[in-house]
Amino acid sequence: MAKTSGSDARALIHSLYSAYGATPTNLKIIDLYVIFAILTAAVQVIYMGIVGTFPFNSFLSGVLSCVGTAVLAVCLRIQVNKENKEFKDLAPERAFADFVLCNLVLHLVIMNFLG
Repeated sequence: MAKTSGSDARALIHSLYSAYGATPTNLKIIDLYVIFAILTAAVQVIYMGIVGTFPFNSFLSGVLSCVGTAVLAVCLRIQVNKENKEFKDLAPERAFADFVLCNLVLHLVIMNFLG
């Protein structure tokens, strides 16, 4: 097996960075939103590990809310991406309206789960 050198890793990171530089701004904003939602879920899991699991329904509701929102945002990103030929006839406004409606339903279910 050949060893990978540090220059190969730097070349890979540079190519990924330059390819992501061509991404439209609206997709980058959605990416930041997804990262924020996942980090919020991670903070909740770490907090639960430190403090304890007493109101377990609250913990589950918070984590599922963050993960569900991240999944819906990824779906929004797929639909809004201009390079995706599958959703070329779908208007970005319609995709955002679907995202908002699905988030509303998700959070109504989450609030119902809290009791």
